[in-house]
Amino acid sequence: MLASLLSSGKVLIADGATGTNLFELGLVAGEAPEVWNLEHPDRVMALHQGFIDSGADIILTNTFGGNSRRLMLHGLQDRAQEINKIAAGLAKTVADKAGRPVVVAGSVGPTGDLFAPLGPLTEEEAVEVFVDQMQGLKAGGADVAWIETMSSIEEIRAAAHAAIEVGLPYTFTASFDTAGRTMMGITPEGLVEFAQTLDPKPLAIGANCGVGASDLVMSVLGMTAKEAGIAIIAKANAGIPHFVGEHIHYSGTPELMSDYACLAVDSGVRIVGGCCGTGFKHLAAISAAVAGHPKGERPVQEKVIELLGPLQSPPSTNEGGDRRAGRRRH
Repeated sequence: MLASLLSSGKVLIADGATGTNLFELGLVAGEAPEVWNLEHPDRVMALHQGFIDSGADIILTNTFGGNSRRLMLHGLQDRAQEINKIAAGLAKTVADKAGRPVVVAGSVGPTGDLFAPLGPLTEEEAVEVFVDQMQGLKAGGADVAWIETMSSIEEIRAAAHAAIEVGLPYTFTASFDTAGRTMMGITPEGLVEFAQTLDPKPLAIGANCGVGASDLVMSVLGMTAKEAGIAIIAKANAGIPHFVGEHIHYSGTPELMSDYACLAVDSGVRIVGGCCGTGFKHLAAISAAVAGHPKGERPVQEKVIELLGPLQSPPSTNEGGDRRAGRRRH
């Protein structure tokens, strides 16, 4: 279904945050959000419905930490397939009632382990972990494996190979939160180059989460500096997080997310959504902005900063950090 919607040429709207919105509904710190698929399916479905009502063409399942390595922290490692199947089924039930095509994207986050030789997990073991999760997602009705918030090539490759083995089309996004790179050193341009090595290729790649909307727009500009032949995803946090009492609050207003969405479209992005802190009002603003904004001139860094605020983790100047229009100087 995602491939069909992309072929229409329209810019698609992905949903907003899962975790931060579930906290608003009563999720407690330290509790696995994935458990809510079992204990509070009505609240999970209400979240999906709220995003569809706000304009989402793509909704992500509540399975970001749904792999056995992450679920092991809660003694649920043997129930990974079951939990993912149920989560995908909840999303599909809501999507099927939308009255229009809505893609159910099976959220697949990192294992939480470092890969050998830095850590305990081999790439082959990671493929098995992701296959286990994706088999559940596929059985529950997920249309696509949505691999997200990644930082290493090894983990992205393992998840991509798992999707291919399971027979799910797939996408992947990385979090460019360390001076214009991921924590493990991937550049936006490098992510595009890596995607070209996969067979079959992902339906879309891009950036999510990170350190703010400004930085994320600069990351996707890096991906679209040359014709990639792959759709690009932008899923930025709703501004910058800060504590208000004991709770994390994101600074981004619906107006800021509207500006971000327009800049993302001008940058050549085909799928626009929000990550941490993005609620229904933010997503409705994104959807309205995209609907009313024909693609404009490719933005430069100064324009991005003017509309969205300063970069929170700008690329190091000794690495050619000037990325106006998404290009680095070497």
